[in-house]
Amino acid sequence: MLKGKNIVLGVTGGIAAYKACDIASRLVKMGADVHVIMTKSACEFVTPLTFKTLTNNKVYTSVFDENDVGVPHIDLAQGADVLLVAPATANFIGKAANGIADDMLTSTVLAASNKKIIISPAMNSHMYENPAVQENIKTLISRGFVVIKPDSGRLACGDTGIGKLPDSADIVERVAMEVAFEKCLLGKRVLITAGATQEAIDPVRYITNHSTGKMGYALARVAKAKGAHVTLITGKTSLKAPLGVDVVEIVSAKDMFREVTERYFDTDIVIKAAAVADFKPKNVSDQKTKKENAKLSVELEKTEDILAYLGQKKAHQVLVGFCMETENLLENAEKKLKSKNLDMICANSLTTPGAGFGVDTNVLTLIEKDGTKTALPMDTKENLAAVILEKLAQIN
Repeated sequence: MLKGKNIVLGVTGGIAAYKACDIASRLVKMGADVHVIMTKSACEFVTPLTFKTLTNNKVYTSVFDENDVGVPHIDLAQGADVLLVAPATANFIGKAANGIADDMLTSTVLAASNKKIIISPAMNSHMYENPAVQENIKTLISRGFVVIKPDSGRLACGDTGIGKLPDSADIVERVAMEVAFEKCLLGKRVLITAGATQEAIDPVRYITNHSTGKMGYALARVAKAKGAHVTLITGKTSLKAPLGVDVVEIVSAKDMFREVTERYFDTDIVIKAAAVADFKPKNVSDQKTKKENAKLSVELEKTEDILAYLGQKKAHQVLVGFCMETENLLENAEKKLKSKNLDMICANSLTTPGAGFGVDTNVLTLIEKDGTKTALPMDTKENLAAVILEKLAQIN
């Protein structure tokens, strides 16, 4: 997601400086070119050699390095797609808010006034909640800085409270949301469904399917990164909620129908990536059905067809469905596209290795309302989500 992006990572002198090593590693693994600037205090916690090894780039610790060519703090600032400071100490925040440039990091930040700057404060909770620090943070936000709120928990000093540096994965995801994609969906309201529904047989058992929600969650993450306001309506899943996305958890197809239809008319784009049950038990037992009843049979009835309902009620919305088949994939997908009044359908086969449920990759064919077919080769679900959303941005 960050391939070709130039990221300057500032590391200041807090105990959380060691976590910056993982942040740098994750950014590199996502394809970014990472240049690290360390304050003098940060070098007391982690050595520059660590970051040089992780990034394969020079680590900057001083404005006055006689081996430097040009003006490094200007070059780094203007060459960056984003400048991330993690952890950001109270000292750094105060300097940045007041325009002080007395070391390599603060000089680079001052020179990056036309760039995206993200800071992740980390410090003792009493320091973080100090009115002076809070005022400085407000000042930075007013100037366009993105400030990641610290987590709460046990701090290195032994206190418990707000001030912990968030998980590295969350910080990196926030960076990706800011710079990985063009904001082609800025201001758009996107509703995405994901995961499987559960249809109760009795208080213990239910009917479901193998969907893990990975495709829908990838779509939600990328849509948010492209600037959209995203609502994700999801069945039960073990996946972590995407940052900045409004998540609505449901259980059954009936729940899904209610939550989707309540929001439908205030939405610009709807992507139905959930695997909603087509059938549910006609009668649900109030008590657990005992296994001694060896001839047990469950009578089924159809669930409400959410996609068909949305197609009938469609006004301004762009409506997208998914079609998963084991045979006659494109033929069945085209039938669904027309019968449900969709603008696009994403067809994928369960029989293709590396596609379908529970994996991080997929193989899709996008079929648009005008008959245009786009076959997408196997790729990560995030990359495929980006292609889908770029097409929808053009339609909407």
